[in-house]
Amino acid sequence: MDTHDLPRKGTKYLTFEGREDIGSNPSENPTMGDVITARVGRRDLMRGMLTGAAVGALIGPAALLSSSGEAEAAATGAARPAKASFSFQEVAHGVDANHHVAAGYDADILIRWGDPVVPGAPAFDPMNQSAEAQAKQFGYNNDFVGYAPLPLGSTSPDRALLCVNHEYTDEEVMFPGVGVEQQKDKFARMTRTLVDIEMAAHGGTVIEIRKVKGKWVTDPNSKYNRRITGETVCAITGPAAGHALMKTGGDPTGTKVRGMLNNCSGGMTPWGTWLSAEENFNGYFWGKVEDTNPNAKSLKRYGFPGEWYNWGVYHDRFDIAKEPNEANRFGWVVEIDPYDPTSTPKKRTALGRFKHEACQIAVGKDGTVVAYTGDDERFDYVYKFVAAKKFDPKNRAANMDILETGTLYVAKFKADASVEWLPLVHGQGPLTAEKGFPDQATVLINARLAADALGATKMDRPEDIEVNAVTGKVYVVLTNNSRRKPEQVDATNPRAENNWGHIVEILPEGGNHASTKGEWTILVRGGNPADEKVGAQFHADTTANGWFSCPDNAAVDHRGRLWITTDQGENWKKASGTADGVWAVETEGNLRGLSRMFYRVPVGAEMCGPCFSTDDRTLFVAVQHPATDGVDQWEGFKGKLSSFEDPATRWPDFKPNMPPRPSVVAITKKDGGVIGL
Repeated sequence: MDTHDLPRKGTKYLTFEGREDIGSNPSENPTMGDVITARVGRRDLMRGMLTGAAVGALIGPAALLSSSGEAEAAATGAARPAKASFSFQEVAHGVDANHHVAAGYDADILIRWGDPVVPGAPAFDPMNQSAEAQAKQFGYNNDFVGYAPLPLGSTSPDRALLCVNHEYTDEEVMFPGVGVEQQKDKFARMTRTLVDIEMAAHGGTVIEIRKVKGKWVTDPNSKYNRRITGETVCAITGPAAGHALMKTGGDPTGTKVRGMLNNCSGGMTPWGTWLSAEENFNGYFWGKVEDTNPNAKSLKRYGFPGEWYNWGVYHDRFDIAKEPNEANRFGWVVEIDPYDPTSTPKKRTALGRFKHEACQIAVGKDGTVVAYTGDDERFDYVYKFVAAKKFDPKNRAANMDILETGTLYVAKFKADASVEWLPLVHGQGPLTAEKGFPDQATVLINARLAADALGATKMDRPEDIEVNAVTGKVYVVLTNNSRRKPEQVDATNPRAENNWGHIVEILPEGGNHASTKGEWTILVRGGNPADEKVGAQFHADTTANGWFSCPDNAAVDHRGRLWITTDQGENWKKASGTADGVWAVETEGNLRGLSRMFYRVPVGAEMCGPCFSTDDRTLFVAVQHPATDGVDQWEGFKGKLSSFEDPATRWPDFKPNMPPRPSVVAITKKDGGVIGL
């Protein structure tokens, strides 16, 4: 999700307490900064890392290195030959109106906002939009991208279903004549018609793609193509289904809900389904929370009402005063079968309700399924779900409800480099009726409050969490936390007002993702290593173009190599001075922590959705909200982004002559080879 770390005064990104850059966690639980402060001084430095003066002590123990030889090298300082996993020529840092990819590669736009998706969809006409048309066209602000090979059960590298989330909308660049962020404008230019278009632009897309003469194309006539919107009926499943807190006037059963909203990152399952994660769902709700509201405590903890949009003016279900339980029906992981366009999306309540950024699956040797997910807000938590049923690779039907039952855990990181996973189970510890948790459904609906009670570790915005199937390690991507207080700063923790983010690596005990124990270390810390005050941490050989700030999403290719995308939002000039992009990061051996820039997006865009084809010869990425975030800080900005009228005055460098559209880009090597080699 976009950072907006320095939001424009009065805009929708500044005026509510639930935004991830504000934080709504009042608990006294330790922060990750507290844990690091307690831990450092007892851990050796890993050789070969470039850090601020005291930050090197944040590196994990030698036991977490990838082999005993590496551990010995770290302890003795003995040199070992370095072998790079990547061989591409780096892209330079910079900011302009174009996208840039490493030499020898092509970056081709595959699909953009408004392009036809389902058969019979009209051509995109930005000057004459309608909800009916948008519900058949590619939605706005695409984030997660997932690859589902065709046919089902194959590993096809050249034909697939692309599964894409549509996170949110920007009215000022979507609609002719608007041109102003509408929360700032008190929604003066919004109408019921525009609101309904916005709702249709949310959700997700499934579209068939195929490789033709080395280039990817979409098939707008495929029987698999589908749009899911803010009005698509979804089933509510799992422990919270039918609970009193899930019932509304429109759904007295508490088992179905219209739409999925603010779907940020996600994941794909081994049984061929798409997991779409609802993130900043509080922003869609309107109205005043009275003290007499039975959900008042929970609503405050989740940042309601956000009032980014005025949907509640036209749709009563988004008005908290009129429909107090509707808010409980968002903030879930949604499971979708892309191979069946008639299937009903299912909100899996066993995985808990919070601002899910992603949901990545690991399968143990015994078939145990574990889903990792983060709560993307400052000072919130890292979770994992351990399913009760085992994965059966020979029986897809038996796997389709694996995420229906199991145990949700939250992470507590400790100063001795260990991590403990605490179960969110009714009746255990403080999760009792006397403490406000009368049943398991309430625990899951109010997962944030339950995690507060358990003493989980407050993190610096947990965004993507990626599992490396080759090494067994887990990467927790923490985007930033500018709210860390100055009094937390000491010689070994100089990251107050952390504008740069970092990546935590977890090694589960015994390689078992279902274990409640593990070890953690820091892989990299974002920011400019040349600036001692920043306290960045990268390998010493990382170049002036290789470091990054605000890591957001991640992907591990089929060779076990880590790729990171960034989201600096409005803060890009302060965080790095360069546009967002894709970086390849070494995770093993002597080059651990070495990063290099592979792709750069246009000004104002965020880079997200990294996803590889099954043969690693294509990297799909999502270019979200180009020409918006902090674009007025760019020296090439030509004037106020007022509307579609007179576009040449504002964006003479962009083609076509209109604000550029969110899009999915397919990156391939000119010689047809593996990405990065």
